[in-house]
Amino acid sequence: MKKMTEHQIVAILKEAEAGIPVKELCRKYGMANSTFYKWRDKYGGMETSDIKRLKELEAESRKP
Repeated sequence: MKKMTEHQIVAILKEAEAGIPVKELCRKYGMANSTFYKWRDKYGGMETSDIKRLKELEAESRKP
């Protein structure tokens, strides 16, 4: 599986919300079911605009 960007991950999660079965998405994008559910836990309910803020917060928390 190639590395997905956060924007691609959110788009995949939106497809799942639209009713496409998880098994089908995993086959389509070449990922494991566990990967999908990890993404859903981290990015579920986010919009692409929320990702920038998430990255900023993660960067802040890494600062000493």
